[in-house]
Amino acid sequence: MQRLLSGALKFGNHVFRGKRYLFESLEKGQKPSALFITCADSRICPTLITQTDPGDLFVIRNAGNIVPPASAAGGEAATIEYAINALGIRDIIVCGHSHCGAMAGALDHPDGIEGLPFLTGWLRNVAAARGIVLAEYANASREQQLDVLAEANVLLQIEHLSTHPVVARALANDELDIHGWMYRFETGAISSFDLNTGKFRPIADLLQELPEDGGPLPGLAADIRRSPIIRAMQKL
Repeated sequence: MQRLLSGALKFGNHVFRGKRYLFESLEKGQKPSALFITCADSRICPTLITQTDPGDLFVIRNAGNIVPPASAAGGEAATIEYAINALGIRDIIVCGHSHCGAMAGALDHPDGIEGLPFLTGWLRNVAAARGIVLAEYANASREQQLDVLAEANVLLQIEHLSTHPVVARALANDELDIHGWMYRFETGAISSFDLNTGKFRPIADLLQELPEDGGPLPGLAADIRRSPIIRAMQKL
């Protein structure tokens, strides 16, 4: 706790002063460029890996970067609704990561995790991805299965995301793009899912494909309306 208190003091005395203009401008309101949905894992820092400032990202964090379907509306649904309808966000990123404890729990304890009843219920939102991974990668090592599950879970949560009325409406009106990311913190590598190849591709490749006019990078919006993204898990 002493480290946190010292850090807070350092922020007030040094960091804040160096960015005073930025923080004062935030008093007028926020205009984030994207909704970033990721895991609560302490090894993930959205603003660090995207090199963004306060006010740039609207963030949802929970165990396993999970988005429950609209039928199980809760805090995630309210935040998504606010992001699109109130803040006018046009890009949503669902970002999974390597060595995810939530994915390990879902993979290794399908019948529940002793002493963690709420987490057990929460991880049922990963069950479809787990089933596909075990069916398609039955002979793979546990480490390989865990790695694929983290990727498949990103796609499954995008599928869940598309069930929310506010998201479905924005996609239908071409007012929203959805991106599936994987972050490997041990190497710093970030990849984004590409439906054309059915693979997660390095973001360096995607940056080279940005439109010359500086327009938005296409996400999964166009394809998510045609066929369930969950089918793409079988290609991972």
